[in-house]
Amino acid sequence: MRLVNDFVDYELIDLAHGDKLERWGNILLSRPDPQVIWNEEHSNLWKKVDAKYIRSNTGGGYWKIINPKMPSEFTIKYRDLFFKLKLMGFKHTGLFPEQAVNWNLIRDLIDNSNRDVKVLNLFAYTGGASISALKSGARVVHVDSSKGMVEWAKENVKLNHLEDRPIRFIVDDCLKFVKREIKRGNKYDIILMDPPSFGRGSKHEVWQVEKDLFNLINLCSELLSDKPILFLVNSYSTGLSKTIIEDILKLTVLKKYDGNIASEEIGISVSKNDLILPCGMTTYWINH
Repeated sequence: MRLVNDFVDYELIDLAHGDKLERWGNILLSRPDPQVIWNEEHSNLWKKVDAKYIRSNTGGGYWKIINPKMPSEFTIKYRDLFFKLKLMGFKHTGLFPEQAVNWNLIRDLIDNSNRDVKVLNLFAYTGGASISALKSGARVVHVDSSKGMVEWAKENVKLNHLEDRPIRFIVDDCLKFVKREIKRGNKYDIILMDPPSFGRGSKHEVWQVEKDLFNLINLCSELLSDKPILFLVNSYSTGLSKTIIEDILKLTVLKKYDGNIASEEIGISVSKNDLILPCGMTTYWINH
């Protein structure tokens, strides 16, 4: 398992009674997590939370603001990257800190490539991977079906003073965009994707990961350049094992290019004890 161990502005403090206690900069949040299945009671560490996400019995939930002085938006830093955060519906903040391990991989590969690198980031959310690639000098195409998420990613790019760098923001259904890119003859050295288990495109297209992932990866393999560097699939879906995604990459990318395929769980260490919270899985093809 790859662990985030250098995210100074983020700390996973404790796990108890179905919740996780986190520090984002100087803000403490309590959020439910489906991986925390034990019923250990909250300790005194939880008494100073600024906000807590409350699950609703009918599905979803809401944020309960405990500290009235808590800002509606706040900024945190990871290494030399900055991100704007806020409390969103369905318990999110706009950033998944465990993804820092993938940002580091992407940057290392770009920094050591000694050439111009073009990156396609699908289901790109608020732009953590896009900004990482951009910071290391790559040209980036950032695609997400949510206009709000794309606008947020633009704000993060400005926050990092990277607005003059070569990045295109696309609000579109990822599958439709990939098909158009194939027709245009565009190629990419790095392709990244973080597909949801279920979602809707910009025009209400339905996405189901078990049904659509193979087709998307197969089509994306046609967008790889003559000398590709990385094809990375991040997954939070419990319905797909790492072996299945590895098999998909073997049937698509590895058929066309030499290289290696690997899968790794990613996670975050708990500062209170020696527990580790698993946070999904990354499967990738990487050039030799």
